[in-house]
Amino acid sequence: MAKIFSFTCNPYGECCYLVTDDEGNAVVIDPGFLSEQETLALRDALKKTSSSLRAVLLTHAHFDHIYGVGACVRDYGVPVYMHPAEKVVLEGENEFATRCGMPLPDTSWPWLPAEGGKTLQFGSLSFEVLETPGHSPGSVSYLLRSERTLFSGDTLFRGTIGNTQLPWADYDAEIKSVMDVIMALDADIEVLPGHGAPTSISHERTSNPFLQPFNYKDPDTGYVDGIEV
Repeated sequence: MAKIFSFTCNPYGECCYLVTDDEGNAVVIDPGFLSEQETLALRDALKKTSSSLRAVLLTHAHFDHIYGVGACVRDYGVPVYMHPAEKVVLEGENEFATRCGMPLPDTSWPWLPAEGGKTLQFGSLSFEVLETPGHSPGSVSYLLRSERTLFSGDTLFRGTIGNTQLPWADYDAEIKSVMDVIMALDADIEVLPGHGAPTSISHERTSNPFLQPFNYKDPDTGYVDGIEV
């Protein structure tokens, strides 16, 4: 059985997740650790769970999600997985971070491709890669089906969607990713986003203002997408 730990990182309030299994394997998703205290929080969690870090999974490469990648590679010698389409984002991070008044991230680490349709396996932890571009060209979400949990990065949040007024963002692609990929998942799946509170597929279907087709209330049944409201 997997355990999921959440960390809030850097001034942007980025949500990083550590996932561990009973065999001592661990994976960190979007390590946005900027301060020493934030970096030590991961180390302490690994120690308390007697887990060894096996990989870093990136939903996308914006600076607030990658600040701690270099430290993970340096301290634990683990591979980093990222969608190839994020290369342009990674290469433009210094300019982007400077414009936002933030420290420059380390982007020198090597990475391996995380592409849609693939499953990344680390011990008993099995992450299905879903391509969800829009917020950035190579945004992906990771489905941990065994725990009915989706790590959505900045594609879907509680009550809203990812910002598409950024370099390399695409609103039409964002809506398509949310509607065609994420909303196609089972209603009971929990969604752990890159910022803010957790949510669920069913909650977003019935309340997210960006998902009007799902929010349409049938006047005859009083149901929204088959769910009584």
